[in-house]
Amino acid sequence: MDTRNFGPSQRLLSLAQQLRQYRPPPEDEEEKRIEDSAGKVVSQVGFAESVTSVAQQPAPAQRFNPKRAAVLICLFEGYDGEIRVLLTKRSSNLSTHSGEVSLPGGKAEETDANDAETATREAKEEIGLDPSLVNVVTCLEPFLSKHLLRVIPVIGILSNKKDFHPSLNAAEVEAIFDAPLEMFLKDENRKWELVEWMGVEYLVHFFDYEMDGKKYLIWGLTAGILIRAASIVYQKPPAFLEQSPKYKVPK
Repeated sequence: MDTRNFGPSQRLLSLAQQLRQYRPPPEDEEEKRIEDSAGKVVSQVGFAESVTSVAQQPAPAQRFNPKRAAVLICLFEGYDGEIRVLLTKRSSNLSTHSGEVSLPGGKAEETDANDAETATREAKEEIGLDPSLVNVVTCLEPFLSKHLLRVIPVIGILSNKKDFHPSLNAAEVEAIFDAPLEMFLKDENRKWELVEWMGVEYLVHFFDYEMDGKKYLIWGLTAGILIRAASIVYQKPPAFLEQSPKYKVPK
């Protein structure tokens, strides 16, 4: 009998305890001073907002003040014991990122108490995931999306996948699937492309994945967030160059 029906496995309990101890790397004091005083965003994907063209806008009224969003990295234990993550394929009718793979999530609302509530609320709206099933254990460093959203990844653990009965919001989500988290640390099925954004060159990672005869391409911000999450869960770096170059706010 599968004892995971009666509660979280020992592995998930240990993982939850490990992740609760996680703290984002300390920011350089000068970087923090700049961010606090000027509203700068230092992105974990490698972008310091202050070195992009946004930061060159001279008028105070035009100073970059990013909108906030949160995504849910919902982890659970597969039948073979590996840690897996829930992913969605966005509706082809959406005006932005249509048909792309993403993590459940969206923009923060004024009524949200914190980033965890934003992420779990959006997951319920998009895929019918009851927030009571998700044990939120930590938040990662903010990422800056190409649409200039400050995205906070929230890690939550789904103790029993069988308790989750997906109910897709067809207006937003076309499909739901899951993938092994450790895949995002491996060089298998990965491609990369050097692109330029706001005058800065950086790496974009693409992961090819197939499940139940359907093929998915996981790339961009979603791939970057999952690479970081996998590095923290498995406590080791990826087997490839994660981001190049790494920028720091100028002193």
